[in-house]
Amino acid sequence: MAKAKATSSTAPLRTGDATPLRRALAKAFPDADCALDWKTPLQLLIATILSAQCTDARVNQVTPALFERYPTARAFAEADMDELREMIRSTGFFNNKAKAIQAACSQIVDEFGGEVPDSMEQLLKLRGVARKTANVVLGTAFGKNEGIVVDTHVIRLAHRMGLSAQRDADKIERDLMEQIPRQEWTAFAHRMVLHGRKWCTARRPDCETCPCRPACPQNGV
Repeated sequence: MAKAKATSSTAPLRTGDATPLRRALAKAFPDADCALDWKTPLQLLIATILSAQCTDARVNQVTPALFERYPTARAFAEADMDELREMIRSTGFFNNKAKAIQAACSQIVDEFGGEVPDSMEQLLKLRGVARKTANVVLGTAFGKNEGIVVDTHVIRLAHRMGLSAQRDADKIERDLMEQIPRQEWTAFAHRMVLHGRKWCTARRPDCETCPCRPACPQNGV
């Protein structure tokens, strides 16, 4: 779920009307949810940090033992760094991720009483937490639609579907927020990710069987 920049040089212009598409996505993925396994806001925060440049499936393999070993923010804050790094090694970039996790958890303990904060302003103060991660935690753990999660899948689909011609993830998010009702922001992102994995894949999108094709502004192009 890494924040990324779009690479397409032929991104279409925005259509300005995402209603048919968002309805088609809602019909195709009515129960869409976060692919990361979690039980508490802290677990979701840690899992999201680990998901940078890593698949959700790999993160889900690592986190059960990790969360058993470190059940609280204080446990992560006081963890032996060598042990922590080894436990998350397979997620990649484990040195930076371990530092970010421990620093963020130290802040959670020192500044927020050991509980993950539930506002965008406070989350963005945590080390390793940018807007994408904050959106994941706020929307999925706290039910607060403060923004739309924009990962590599959402960037790709936003371009293909004509929802944004921007290259920067933050600008793509703003375009999407203008077109999607606020109450659907979190669910819309989950649906886009699932659609990007199942049908609108990076290399060979399956436009022929895509359930959203009639509503897609590109109509399978």
